[in-house]
Parts: sequence; C-alpha cells; structure tokens
Amino acid sequence: MSKVKVLAFGVSIDGFGAGPDQSLENPLGVGGPGLHQWFFPTRTFQQMHGGGGPDAGTTGPDDDFARESFVDIGAWILGRNMFGPVRGPWLGDSWKGWWGEEPPYHMPVFVLTHHTRAPLVMAGGTTFHFVTGGIHEALDRAREGAKGKHVRIGGGPATVRQYLQAGLIDEMHLAMSPVLLGRGEAPFQGIDLVQAGFRVSRRVATDLATHVTLVR
Repeated sequence: MSKVKVLAFGVSIDGFGAGPDQSLENPLGVGGPGLHQWFFPTRTFQQMHGGGGPDAGTTGPDDDFARESFVDIGAWILGRNMFGPVRGPWLGDSWKGWWGEEPPYHMPVFVLTHHTRAPLVMAGGTTFHFVTGGIHEALDRAREGAKGKHVRIGGGPATVRQYLQAGLIDEMHLAMSPVLLGRGEAPFQGIDLVQAGFRVSRRVATDLATHVTLVR
C-alpha cells in the first residue's frame, strides 16, 4: 500500500531540522550540514553523487538507513526552499536547483510554491513540477505520479510540519545528529506526535546519529 513518508531527515539535539539564514552559500542554513554528517560518507550518498567507484563510501547501519530511504519511492514533495534560495516570483528559468543538470531524484518531484512555473525536465528522469495549490494538491499529484509506490516528503522542516499538522504522514525516519544549532527551523514545534498517533518502532544508534523510526 502506498504511504507518505519522511525519510533520512536530520534533526539536531535541540530539535532543529535546518539551520538559519539559508542562502546560496548555505543551502542547508548556517550549521545545517552538521545534521547530515552521518549521510555524506555513506556508500549510498557517494554513489548518488559520483564520488568514486562502486566500493566508495562507508557501509554499516548509517548506509543501510540511507539506502532504505530510496526503496519503493515513486515521487517526492519538496518545499520551495529545498529547491533553491530564490524568493518571490520566478525570474525566468535560470535556477534549476542545487544539483546540476542531473538531480539525484530520477522521478517526478513536486515543489510547493506560490508562484507559477512550467515543469522543468532534467537529465536522468527527474521532472520538477511546481504546485501552487497547496499541500493537498501536491500530494494528490505526487500519488498519481508515484504509480502505487510511496511518496517521500523531502522537507524542509516547514513542509514536514504542514503535512504533520494535516495528519498526512504515515512514517518518519529521523536521524538525530549529535550537534546543537541554537536556532533554525523546528519541524515538530507545536505538534503532539503522541496525539497524532505516532509510536517508535525502531531505534539504532551509531557514532554519527541515532536513527529513530516512527510509525502511525
């Protein structure tokens, strides 16, 4: 059965899912890369980004979680800030994301925005669709695009929070990194996860993260 999932989502010890002051120089916000130090060395990440041969990157539990986060995913939903630092109306089509000509998605990606833009077809099978009708429209379109597979909510924190508030997320894998950000975006602020029906189904600790899976 198709589910809506948040996977491999980095969270700091003090509860932030992204650093403050996102910019072209700091796409994850100031200090944000610290949330993903468990992910960057993995074989999954290295192969996704062409970081060497088939044996490049680390294996073990961190890589297991990284690899599992892509299994049976048929479409993604991203907040606009996850697509890029541009604010306001789109100024042409020059900005095509953080990832170069071949993004790592290789499937339909639905970007939440208040400003219309034509679909953006990229190399490797990724097409970005820009959705102005809100989270429900994005999810309906993503489910259709996923063709029976799961839909992954890729973030950022504000987008995760909106889908949680609407009761639309079935499963979350949080990678709690041993870093403090002090400020930033808090995905669970004002949300009672127990009342929302979530329970911890799995926990695995490594040197770089504590992986927690929540199901509803």
